[in-house]
Amino acid sequence: MSLPSVPACIPSPFPALSAPTPAAPVPANASSSAGGCLISGEAQLIPPALPEGQFGTHVGAGLLQEPAPSVPLDYEHNCFRKDGAPFRYISGSIHYARVPRPAWRDRLLKMYLSGLSTVQVYVPWNYHETLPGVYDFTGNRDVEAFLDLTAELGLLVILRPGPYICAEWEMGGLPAWLLWKPDMTLRTSDPAYLAAVDSWLHVLLPKIRPRLYQQGGNIISVQVENEYGSYYACDYGYLRHLLGSFRALLGSEVLLFTTDSAGAQELRCGTLQGLYATVDFGPGSNVTEAFGALRRVEPKGPLVNSEYYTGWLDYWGEAHASTSAAWVARGLEDMLQLGASINMYMFHGGTNFAYWSGADYKDQYKPVTTSYDYDAPLSEAGDPTEKLFAIRTVISKFQPLPVGPMPPATPKYAYGWVALTHRSLQYADLLDVLDVLCPSGPIQSQFPLTFEALKQAYGFMVYHTQLPWDVPDPATLGAPPHSICDRGYVMLQKGTLERDGQTTLHVTGRGGDTLDILLENMGRISFGANTSDFKGLLGNLSLNSRPLSNWQIYPLAIDTAVQQGWPQAALPKSSSAGRVGPAFYTGTFETPGIAWDTFVKFPGWSKGLLWINGFNLGRYWSRRGPQQTLFVPGSVLHVGRPNNITVLELEEAPPSPLLLFLDQPLYNRTLGRSTMATE
Repeated sequence: MSLPSVPACIPSPFPALSAPTPAAPVPANASSSAGGCLISGEAQLIPPALPEGQFGTHVGAGLLQEPAPSVPLDYEHNCFRKDGAPFRYISGSIHYARVPRPAWRDRLLKMYLSGLSTVQVYVPWNYHETLPGVYDFTGNRDVEAFLDLTAELGLLVILRPGPYICAEWEMGGLPAWLLWKPDMTLRTSDPAYLAAVDSWLHVLLPKIRPRLYQQGGNIISVQVENEYGSYYACDYGYLRHLLGSFRALLGSEVLLFTTDSAGAQELRCGTLQGLYATVDFGPGSNVTEAFGALRRVEPKGPLVNSEYYTGWLDYWGEAHASTSAAWVARGLEDMLQLGASINMYMFHGGTNFAYWSGADYKDQYKPVTTSYDYDAPLSEAGDPTEKLFAIRTVISKFQPLPVGPMPPATPKYAYGWVALTHRSLQYADLLDVLDVLCPSGPIQSQFPLTFEALKQAYGFMVYHTQLPWDVPDPATLGAPPHSICDRGYVMLQKGTLERDGQTTLHVTGRGGDTLDILLENMGRISFGANTSDFKGLLGNLSLNSRPLSNWQIYPLAIDTAVQQGWPQAALPKSSSAGRVGPAFYTGTFETPGIAWDTFVKFPGWSKGLLWINGFNLGRYWSRRGPQQTLFVPGSVLHVGRPNNITVLELEEAPPSPLLLFLDQPLYNRTLGRSTMATE
């Protein structure tokens, strides 16, 4: 298939970015006698005519030694070169931590068959170093297996190992245990922070080095930090330290780069000599202006958009975001006409299982939904969308697509209503099972302590005290500003305190009555704030402005208990209709001989978490939306034996506690509208 060739590189200094006129078709065996960057064909890159011996030397009877694998920058012709030939990549982002390991191959194969040559991959530090010096690279965390699978499928890799990644991931990938030292200044030259970073990089990067392209692997470039120009610190010493560490551990040949938005301030603070600068922008941006900004910091070299946004994330309480396929495709084609290298963020978003969703801070705290569907070309469940085929059509104009059909959507099954009846469903008030959830007992403290002070990374803690006097008339239970992080369930009068929301309640009671507050961590800020995001009660509660004291604090290990089989065999009560307040509900269901992907809806439920067979599927918040279903991968289900369901409902369960399993997701039912990016 003969396709029009497109200049892969833009002359420098950067001119007006009108799309060049397509050149005449280039035969597959043609070469550029000028040595410039001319790309034709899929990965069949046309090298310039090279003088004999330019790469390697003659060996034996006139044989030319193969050049060493390399992907250097060509500043003269403003492009990459791969093994001496002009090269540009068309890439898509996928996060292995958001995709069940049994689905990795399916998702990567679909990306390859979409015409991508490359995938871009984040490595979340906190996913692997769960405690200081305690590492986990097993199961879904086996990043080496994931990278080896990309190589097996013929994909190149752009690796983004942080240490900060953003990604709308809990704390931007930084471990919560860094906050055990409350005075540590993150993402700076703070010696304590650098020591933790260096310790992590000395574990991670030796696993990466053998997989670099220069070592015979498929990793063509590595990003240092992430969008650092958007962070307040602007600490060049920190970036220089990272550059030195990456070079020491990965060698001098690999391309190291940065990514920032195209603003002047962001590019000033986020770039550093020795790190190739790239930009990120979506289909709503002016391509000429964005690449023009890049040219002001990188006058020569390839044009790169490291995050071309195919959609957007969702926040609890806001409309489901979507972006039209036509708009995304048109922006992609405009950049490819300019010869740019592009990574689409996201190509497959996946799911924020368990507690891994992060939050933004934009005038207020904005927690991210469990679904990370992102309105991406591959849906949350990995299904090809209209957007994928529109993108594939654009790519086919610039290079041949791989031979073979696109795999279909994975099979889904609507298991229907799971009748969690009074016989099969039991419940336990959370306060009745504190001995199970906190077997070591409470911590005594005169005043409240944070999650970090008690080394509780995620989830929940209970704060318990007593009313110090009779309160016959409603008194104001209040918290200082910004001290509820992030949501407190008050079990004296069944009310809620919320970060950047309601921070007072009226309560009554007798002296000695228990006052219990369940504090929920909704996800640490991953972008948009300049401070560390501590969790729990950050200040003391007061009653009519008089401080409360003598607290007992219970860090809850809910996941540990559920993974060990609780509460299926241990719940003490039968269900009563319409329970109010934090409580666990459990039941079972069986699959009809198959374990296919499904989506679970929570009719009449309020807010909480769901586990199936001990796997934490994440948070639901039906009352606030927009997300109404949780994705249940078929790989977590059992065939031929019961599937155990555990629900922690935080506010109020329905009179008839039922779950509904569907064969498609519902992302936008609460608000009844969706945001559509407009031209």
